[in-house]
Amino acid sequence: MSLPFFVCDDPRAGVLVGPEAQHAHVKRIAVGEQIMLTDGNGLTTTVTVTHTAKNELRGDVVAQHVVEAPSPRVTVVQAIPKSERSELAVDLAVQAGADAIIPWISHRTIARWPENKQAKMVEKWQNQALASAKQARRAWVPQVAAPVSSGWLGGVDKQKLILHEDATTSIRDVELADDIYLVVGPEGGIGADELELIGGTPVKLGPEVLRTASAAFAGLCAIGTLTKRW
Repeated sequence: MSLPFFVCDDPRAGVLVGPEAQHAHVKRIAVGEQIMLTDGNGLTTTVTVTHTAKNELRGDVVAQHVVEAPSPRVTVVQAIPKSERSELAVDLAVQAGADAIIPWISHRTIARWPENKQAKMVEKWQNQALASAKQARRAWVPQVAAPVSSGWLGGVDKQKLILHEDATTSIRDVELADDIYLVVGPEGGIGADELELIGGTPVKLGPEVLRTASAAFAGLCAIGTLTKRW
């Protein structure tokens, strides 16, 4: 069974404070138990707990490990779903291994983030990414960027794989690059004019039409099996 997983600035110190210490307190982590700490950037330590309090946990570091970043790197460009599916999309993408997440306001996106609320919504997605990374025991915590437009996405000089129901190319037939943007459209789909604006390669995962909240999960799983990520 894997150890309880927590995020802190310096795992080598064997100390948790603030919300993560409170989380450990809620989980009833006791003296003598072992936990795992990560900085979210690949460094992990195994810690034997020597002291617990509501706002602080300390322990002795008994092992240290550096986890290499996954390769190829996959950034999920997620068209913003409706509110009830928004955090689910982030949760599933992080579980499947997304290295970064970019919210995308596409032409057919229904859920629009007002400019004065964008920072708050990005923070909400980031908090979900952190929680999902901990649940998945990930040493790398994906970062959520500020939302972008289709025009911005069109200027990105990366391999862009656009999940599209009308695509004729299977993802297994694409030569995958070292840095991939996996583009997931809204429930209303991506029109021909927007596809041209974005550029990239439309691909399909299979005969089924996936919902926007689960498409990135399926795409990441496919990339995982087609590369050395898995």
